[in-house]
Amino acid sequence: MSNSSNSGSWYETLTSTPILIATAVGVSFAAIFAVSSSNKTSEQIKTQVKEVTNVASSNTDARGKAAQAGASIMSAPSTDLAPPKDDPISASSLSQYDGSDPSKPIYVAIKGRVFDVTPKAEMYGKGKGYNIFAGRDASKGLGMSSLNLEDAISDYSSLNETQMNTLNQWESFFEKRYNIVGKVVP
Repeated sequence: MSNSSNSGSWYETLTSTPILIATAVGVSFAAIFAVSSSNKTSEQIKTQVKEVTNVASSNTDARGKAAQAGASIMSAPSTDLAPPKDDPISASSLSQYDGSDPSKPIYVAIKGRVFDVTPKAEMYGKGKGYNIFAGRDASKGLGMSSLNLEDAISDYSSLNETQMNTLNQWESFFEKRYNIVGKVVP
């Protein structure tokens, strides 16, 4: 992953990856992934597999459809989120929730709002691919699609329009999947 805005957004890459894999390996992979990552009924899974098949064989707007199908297979919006909280959390307190202590939840802040990403510890936990964002407000890095530590900061004022759109997509993605447990305060 690069921090170049020319390579597409991080969100697009994340949501389309399962479809790219399913196309290369076969639709059966998509079905296995869907079964293992959700509590969906067999009818819902069959419908998703058909979507994957249709996307893989269609030449019309395949990337957009692949991203949509990939997002639904990969991580459906949560239906059991708690009401958002606005409890004040200092940056130093937030840093304690970086995935290094398995007895504590893992938090990621976006634009000052703190999300509990513990359900995806396999992505945000210590030593995992997105751990760079854990325990901090990493808005700028998310907007830049950057995994560089120097970009994982809260000040996103220098982002260009494309990067702001990416950041807003990530914020929307998190809002639909993770509980909001507070807001970062000075």
